[in-house]
Amino acid sequence: MRGKQVGIYELMAGGIVGVLLASLGLALSSEQGDAYRSTTTIRVHSDLVLIPVTVTDGRGKTVAGLEKEHFTLYEDEAPQEITHFGTEDGPASIGLVVDTSQSMKPRLRKAREAVAALLNTANSQDEFFLVQFSTRPLLVVPMTAEREAIRNRVERLEANGSTALLDAVTLALMEMQNAHNARKAIVIISDGEDNSSSCSMGDFMERVRESDALLYAIGITDSAYSSQIWPPPPKPAGSALLSEIANQTGGRLFEVNHLKQLPEIASRIGALLRNQYVLGYAPNNSEKNGRYHRVQVKLTKPKGFPRLHAVWRLGYYSPAE
Repeated sequence: MRGKQVGIYELMAGGIVGVLLASLGLALSSEQGDAYRSTTTIRVHSDLVLIPVTVTDGRGKTVAGLEKEHFTLYEDEAPQEITHFGTEDGPASIGLVVDTSQSMKPRLRKAREAVAALLNTANSQDEFFLVQFSTRPLLVVPMTAEREAIRNRVERLEANGSTALLDAVTLALMEMQNAHNARKAIVIISDGEDNSSSCSMGDFMERVRESDALLYAIGITDSAYSSQIWPPPPKPAGSALLSEIANQTGGRLFEVNHLKQLPEIASRIGALLRNQYVLGYAPNNSEKNGRYHRVQVKLTKPKGFPRLHAVWRLGYYSPAE
């Protein structure tokens, strides 16, 4: 599995990187920028890693207006030269992974509203697919630009069975291979920890690290269903799992304490997808060994800006010889 797409780039066999920069709609600060302004796929015969970075303020609102010099990037603790810098929006391929286990029965109405909010904030050129899961995952709507097909199928979701979260996200990652856009994201709506998957945690995390999709999770805690419980229950193990999945990719977990928050949080995820910086670099160490390389991004706050917080994909697998 190693050597497939990671970040918003494609690691091709033999170290050739195919970059779909045209479909990203990026404004690049490289001297080669004009070469990438094309409606065709550009193939660069060198290693190029593109890391999407989301920057927010203390209230979680996305921050625009940063320039390349405000970012410092490291791979395996070694500083890297940022050769490409993009900020513009582009169409996205978005997978919706909805928990329909028995415990979600009283929460499905709000889950439907959350999906509707995501669809309402979408780019006109976005495409979607829908995975529902309980004891087993099911791809109920394959990748499509017809968002009404998603709306109609979500309205017919019914809750029963246990929770196969890892299997569901694995299925979503497989379907994401049919994406037509360079920007990719999977949004998980779930209320609990996995108790039914056949996929091991080790295999699953390797798949997540090899994926080029951002993963966002909406975790519905017990207090979202019953606010009468006091003291509130401890943070569920399922939230820790969802957080680990999201953090690996540069996404994040949103914990829902009240069901009425679901549509608002879904809209916030849509905004995060639309407001990202993309940092591109050619690794100093270009050895083709199939190893996992850790990436770190540091920010220099410009004068007059609020306190900033950045999230990014934590690493990628290099191609093997």
